[in-house]
Amino acid sequence: MALSVTLVSAEEEVWTGEASLVVAKTVEGEIGFMAGHEPMLAILADGEVRITTEDGSKIVAEAADGFVSVSDNEVTVVAGNASIRS
Repeated sequence: MALSVTLVSAEEEVWTGEASLVVAKTVEGEIGFMAGHEPMLAILADGEVRITTEDGSKIVAEAADGFVSVSDNEVTVVAGNASIRS
């Protein structure tokens, strides 16, 4: 079972797709999400959001000023600023 992930900034959709793992830095510390995770809402700290796609590819984004929401195997990261690190 995969996670459906959406990462958006105030200006655009940065990335969307299926993932096996999402790790985000929150004000409470770093947290990882896999399929079946309990619903939660957390405030993002300035830092990385790391996504491991279903095929094992790694995506690293810088994100700040926002939140991460998890519910029903959907992870939504909403940030004032977000961009994929190249």
